[in-house]
Amino acid sequence: MAFPEDGNHTAVTEFILLGLTDDPVLRVFLFTIILCIYLVTVSGNLSTILLIRVSSQLHHPMYFFLSHLASVDIGTSSSVTPKMLVNFLVERYTISYTGCGIQFGSAAFFGSAECFLLATMAYDRFVAICNPLLYSSKMSAQVCVHLLVGSYIGSFLNASLITGYVFSFFFCGPNIVNHFYCDLAPLMALFCSDVSVSGVVISLSAGSVTITTLFVIAISYFYILITILKIHTTEGRQKAFSTCTSHLTAVSLYYGTVIFINVMPKSKYSTMQNKVMSMFYMVVVPMLNPLIYSLRNNEIKDALKRHLSKKPFS
Repeated sequence: MAFPEDGNHTAVTEFILLGLTDDPVLRVFLFTIILCIYLVTVSGNLSTILLIRVSSQLHHPMYFFLSHLASVDIGTSSSVTPKMLVNFLVERYTISYTGCGIQFGSAAFFGSAECFLLATMAYDRFVAICNPLLYSSKMSAQVCVHLLVGSYIGSFLNASLITGYVFSFFFCGPNIVNHFYCDLAPLMALFCSDVSVSGVVISLSAGSVTITTLFVIAISYFYILITILKIHTTEGRQKAFSTCTSHLTAVSLYYGTVIFINVMPKSKYSTMQNKVMSMFYMVVVPMLNPLIYSLRNNEIKDALKRHLSKKPFS
């Protein structure tokens, strides 16, 4: 639906999300797969949060941030997956103008929070390996809370800025979003005005958090690598590096996908490839993170074994 405005255009009041495919058989298959992924995502991340809360040996800054990363992963997936699942079940899925703004803002907030938390966890590893004697003071409970609050405030401000800027533009017909959620690129295609300059501004604003946090991660691991190379024993190097492997894997998956989507020239890949890559970092990566940390982190595996081996009424 739309209503007249300015005499020349009609203002969009709702959007039609095209989703991933029109093939009815493929829609049923994708619905089943993505529903399973979503259930694993929610249960896996909730299990991680619960394990960290009940295990005294995991009450350290690294796992404090990991529990919040798990919460953000649930939020990231939940911001797009439920509506995508509904889209598979109906012939034409519409979302209101306000609903589209909320979905866009939610995705921007949780995406920014993921970047901030990954950068904070990199800084935690930097302090633990490069300044172990000062770790307890530099990563005290108060410092951790300040870093966490700063991450959430920064995420909120960034998401509010981008969402407010994007939805300050005038949308006119058609109102078809060629995606499974209200993403930046397909929304910009619906702007009535020229977006050549505005597109650069929006892209820089949207990418500022990614670039800044990736820089922090790169600098942190640069000094971590130098410190590890100075360790004389092979066992010492392996022990120091093993505390970073889970985080490095999570960083590589998330930033690798985000960078690919934003850096690759639009003429080099199709809209479907863009949808698939978006689904990977919005839906699949949140499922993989708890698996990565549970399979590659000895402390989490030991804590899990300890709690599973306990008698129910002991």
